Amino acid sequence: MYEWSEEHQAIASVVRRFVDEEIRPHIDDIEHHGVPPFDILRKMYGTFGLREMAQESFKRQLERKISGEEPSGERRGVSDPSAQLISTIELCRVSPGLVTSLGVSTGLTAGTINKLGTPAQMQRWGLDLMTLEKVGAWAITEPDSGSDALGGMRTSARRDGEEYILNGQKTWITNGPYADTIVLYAKLDDGSGDEVRNRKVLTFVLDKGMPGLEQVRPMRKMGQHASPTGEIFLSDVRVGKDRLLGESEEPRGGGRQSAKDNFVAERAGVAAMSLGVIEECLRLSVDYAKHRTLWGKPIGDFQLIQLKLAQMEIARINVRNMVFAHIERSADGTVPTLAEASAMKLYAAQAACQVADDAIQIFGGNGYIVEYRVEQLLRDARVLRIYAGTDEMQVVAIAKDLLRA
Repeated sequence: MYEWSEEHQAIASVVRRFVDEEIRPHIDDIEHHGVPPFDILRKMYGTFGLREMAQESFKRQLERKISGEEPSGERRGVSDPSAQLISTIELCRVSPGLVTSLGVSTGLTAGTINKLGTPAQMQRWGLDLMTLEKVGAWAITEPDSGSDALGGMRTSARRDGEEYILNGQKTWITNGPYADTIVLYAKLDDGSGDEVRNRKVLTFVLDKGMPGLEQVRPMRKMGQHASPTGEIFLSDVRVGKDRLLGESEEPRGGGRQSAKDNFVAERAGVAAMSLGVIEECLRLSVDYAKHRTLWGKPIGDFQLIQLKLAQMEIARINVRNMVFAHIERSADGTVPTLAEASAMKLYAAQAACQVADDAIQIFGGNGYIVEYRVEQLLRDARVLRIYAGTDEMQVVAIAKDLLRA
């Protein structure tokens, strides 16, 4: 059974100290006063040498791309996936929104460019995203195509000579209001008359300030205030072939497959985010149950409180085991299937919401007050059951895989 090594525990301790000293004192500014999260994330990158690590990783990826070398199983995996997930877990103890913004910028946006792009496109956009010099957004969702992201997509790309003209709207786009670089998915409108659902999906890279591109101010949301979300409007945005990822309408792994691969990574990552929420809610609840007294004794002496704490611990163990299994397989270069990633996300997200809700119940009226923090963790956890595919879509993915066997 996988366990954190002494080195990993040391990493977690250092990250936790950074969170306590550099993030918690400023969390109200991010959560309630609209301060973007990127300066704090950049400070974290500088403190832990993550910028230099990203530069080295980018260099290796670029060399393989130029040489045409296919990644081996080992290279497909992360050399030490534990280190990345430790930071995810620790950040989610205080603000899951920070992880959402970070993951979309350095993971989804940079990852899509580095996977599908040419070496020139990687150098043009990939490195700055990986190091957080630039903020990235990954734009696939539309107002009428949330769970039907690919089939229901209406944003179009029409050929015009050697260029394309983009029109449409994207919504619920993480980092959208502040993004310097946007990976955008659109349906090819080639005038063939094919049904929109079946048209080819192309992937473009846009830059802030392009004519016809409008990035709307952040939406007001229930939770994850540390992760700015907004809409993107495209009105006759003209792009050259240099902005079409791979500079081809048929890049390997492009379009629909690229989106599906990213869903797998997103859904597996939600389990680690959920673990951070669960661990923090359990820690706060145990401490509160020890010190809050009623009728002359700690509320932890009451069996109904004990039941909730026990159920929290069961959820923590189950989700931790999922995360550890994912770490072991990732280190071997094994990528989970869509159904496996969906199962992880479905269970972990539901567990995080239930644990956070139980934490509020243990805190009683105090749990409903901002200062006690569990109310924020519940608000932040709730979207884990929605983004990267709703609970209902996870069920569909899992069931289809089972019935296909």
